[in-house]
Amino acid sequence: MSHFAAEDLELLTPEAIVDRVLQSGATRPCITCSFQAEDMIVVDLVRKRLPNIPVIFLETGYHFAETYSYRDRMAKLWNLNLINAAAKQAVAEQESQFGLLNQSDPTRCCQLRKVEPLFDALKPYDVWFTGLRREQSPTRKNLKIIEQHKLPSGTTLQKVSPLANWTLEQVWRYTVDNRIEYLPLYDLGYRSIGCQPCTSIPAEGSDSRSGRWGGTKLECGIHTSSERSDQ
Repeated sequence: MSHFAAEDLELLTPEAIVDRVLQSGATRPCITCSFQAEDMIVVDLVRKRLPNIPVIFLETGYHFAETYSYRDRMAKLWNLNLINAAAKQAVAEQESQFGLLNQSDPTRCCQLRKVEPLFDALKPYDVWFTGLRREQSPTRKNLKIIEQHKLPSGTTLQKVSPLANWTLEQVWRYTVDNRIEYLPLYDLGYRSIGCQPCTSIPAEGSDSRSGRWGGTKLECGIHTSSERSDQ
């Protein structure tokens, strides 16, 4: 696949970024989707070009009931090629062996239920579309629109974040303008929505991910565990 100049990418719209990546020789693209607003925009952009693109959802077993309901509704409405990537152990098995890891060792819980299942699920693909934005968290401020990621398996793929330089205002403008139904939890004040035991409503004026893991960390490890290099 082609390499792109970072400066050029910054000037492109998300639509143009998606087009350029798909026209560059990508043969096995996929999208990871938590069914949050940003991810739904990326799914909307890509599905209009590749209706059958695999959409990978991390089935941790700990999501809000509202998330599962919304996932199923949107997957049916948009006819998504949904892939639910689950951990090797069911929730009950993990809790029987380790107790409530989401309380005692949330990093280990994320590793077992999110990081390892996702990296296994990504092995067949050469492009990985995400809904990440720099504005979301201090840990994402240096996010590149396109990065090369090497997974623990040795597989290398392009990680593409078409919304990297977007603001939250742009996210909601696109959502409203394109009449995309959104996860109802946003109406309750949630701004970054993951597993129910580790998600709370952030304090006023704080970044959107400060409500995750009780403020003890900002990332589950998916976007910090693999080796990466800039395009």
